[in-house]
Amino acid sequence: MSHDHHHGELGSIKLAFFLNLGFTVLEIFGGLWTNSLAIMADAIHDLGDSFALGSAWFLERLSLKKGDQLYSYGYRRFSTLGAVISASVLVIGSLFILFQAVPRLIHPQQPYAPGMIVFAIIGIAVNGAAVFRLKGSSGVNAQMVAWHLLEDLLGWAAVLAISIILLFRDIPILDPFLSCLITLYVLFNVLKNLGKTFGIFMQAVPEGVDIESIESSLRSMDHVIGTHHTHVWSMDGIHHVLTTHVVVDDDATKDDILMIKGLIHDLMHSHGMDHSTVEIEYTDEVCRISGETCNGS
Repeated sequence: MSHDHHHGELGSIKLAFFLNLGFTVLEIFGGLWTNSLAIMADAIHDLGDSFALGSAWFLERLSLKKGDQLYSYGYRRFSTLGAVISASVLVIGSLFILFQAVPRLIHPQQPYAPGMIVFAIIGIAVNGAAVFRLKGSSGVNAQMVAWHLLEDLLGWAAVLAISIILLFRDIPILDPFLSCLITLYVLFNVLKNLGKTFGIFMQAVPEGVDIESIESSLRSMDHVIGTHHTHVWSMDGIHHVLTTHVVVDDDATKDDILMIKGLIHDLMHSHGMDHSTVEIEYTDEVCRISGETCNGS
């Protein structure tokens, strides 16, 4: 990605953050003014999105920094922390909305439909402008932000439809019903993504990475007779790291080792590894991790 394009996306994320945060504050007051739980539910959703946008903006800037003495792998892993903060805000806020909505399903309260329409139109305009600004972005952060905002856009379209119905029909239960639908949808997606985030924190093997296939490819190379201590984890769900020990036969020369290293480089690239560390061992060496002789296992 070019330097100018990177800063263009950074500016788009920054604009989307301030639009979303400003509208979230307005939304909370609007939800109280219109007595609409659907608007409050979307406000909680937008608050979580504001954290996500803010962390995306901050981390996009931080990603320009290379590894240093404090974080030798770089700062990419901080994006996972941002995801946890966002998810926590959304879960707590969603549970609060559900506790408010369930009693209203039993004893509905009439929301102020004209006010709901006003906020729905503003919500569609704000989120639509932000989505348009991020349209065509190639960065992962910017693409994820665009999807978040598109969800908000669809949510506001639903609020607009409900508020128009309430103008002509006295069906106050539609408001808490819609708030429950929005909240449950958000909770479902948050908990699903939180499971993936937890896996990253616990250094689980990234989804779609087959360690057995990688080891099998390594063992199929000339002069390679075994592998062990192969580990794969992800820094942020996108950039993966691999370490392994490759055992070669005693006849392997320096040229053979260089050839093996070249093949391993191509193999790591094909499996989407951003960083790999491979230790070459001979069969009569003692593995520095296990303390046992390398016998090709």
